[in-house]
Amino acid sequence: MTTAQEFDELHAAARCALESPLARRAAIATITRTRGSTFRRAGTSMLVDEDGRVVCALAGGCPQRDLLVRAERVMASKQADLVHYNKDSNLDLMMEVGCGGELEVLIEPLTQRDDIRFLAEIQQVRASRSSGVMATIFTHDGTPIVPRPCRLIWSSDRLVWRDALPSRHLDPVIEQIAVVESSRTAVHEISTPDGRFDVLLQPLVPQHRLAIIGVNDESILLARLARQLGWEAMLVDHLPEPHDDHLIPDNIQRLFAVPEGLSSMLRPDRFTSVVLMTHAIERDIAYLQALAHEPLCYLGALGSRQRAERMRSAVPAAAERLKAPAGLDIGSETPLEIAMAIASEIIATLNARKGGSLASSQGEIHTTSPALPA
Repeated sequence: MTTAQEFDELHAAARCALESPLARRAAIATITRTRGSTFRRAGTSMLVDEDGRVVCALAGGCPQRDLLVRAERVMASKQADLVHYNKDSNLDLMMEVGCGGELEVLIEPLTQRDDIRFLAEIQQVRASRSSGVMATIFTHDGTPIVPRPCRLIWSSDRLVWRDALPSRHLDPVIEQIAVVESSRTAVHEISTPDGRFDVLLQPLVPQHRLAIIGVNDESILLARLARQLGWEAMLVDHLPEPHDDHLIPDNIQRLFAVPEGLSSMLRPDRFTSVVLMTHAIERDIAYLQALAHEPLCYLGALGSRQRAERMRSAVPAAAERLKAPAGLDIGSETPLEIAMAIASEIIATLNARKGGSLASSQGEIHTTSPALPA
């Protein structure tokens, strides 16, 4: 499926198209394989409805326009299609963009509510803050499975939902590779007595959650930015005192928790980041002590280098993992710039990147994705 940050938007658009009183047709286009530099990575999905609305664009320039034309054809025919942008087909559309990469894109029709059942099942996995994996069987002997691909979804090592499969031999093989290869997006070719099938495996992870300790103008800005990034955002205060609540959007949670009760109320996990921003160092230290052994993705604190050293000295158990002063070094000065620096460092941590300049980086722009056959 698409990135965890974009899932809510795509799911809402699909529901709007198919579950409204004036139901409309739609299509989902998913990148299955890539080679070289591409606009988006494999596993990313785009929704197009018959009114021309696009959610989560997959490409820039000509490939995007071509995908929209093909999505319209898929909606009209109600049959899935597999489109190649490579040296043998449509490469000129990629060359016009200038990226030089190659794509394989699956486009499937959405004509009734059951066609987006898999999205609801993914939402259930996300809501439980569990990890999972989805397998999409999309070709049989090189030809797209019609009218739509078949899917299976696992969570906590158990199968939670499945379509009818095109071959009885697929189930045990897919389950085996899903357990082994569930940590990265990958295409597997499975040979069975009924033919060869292409299966796209995609990890499912909970929505990233950012808990900001302290309620002030700076923390509210960071929470707003987190929501724009598609994260769950939470403001934590030690006392239930009003703080210009009209400045806090409804989609940002409020939590009142003293340090001793924070873990039981927050229930942090490896998809949770925390930033300490109370502007009171003793209070920050108390919360840091409470979080020192939690399985957080990111733990940061606002403040000077001297302040950061005091915190590390006070809580040695958190000293090594504490990002303080929090944020990438971009020369940030204003509250919004500081929020952007902190959010950027969290994104870099999520993607296991150092956060340097792309121009000086020699690595891949995107994380590894399924490659097209040579």
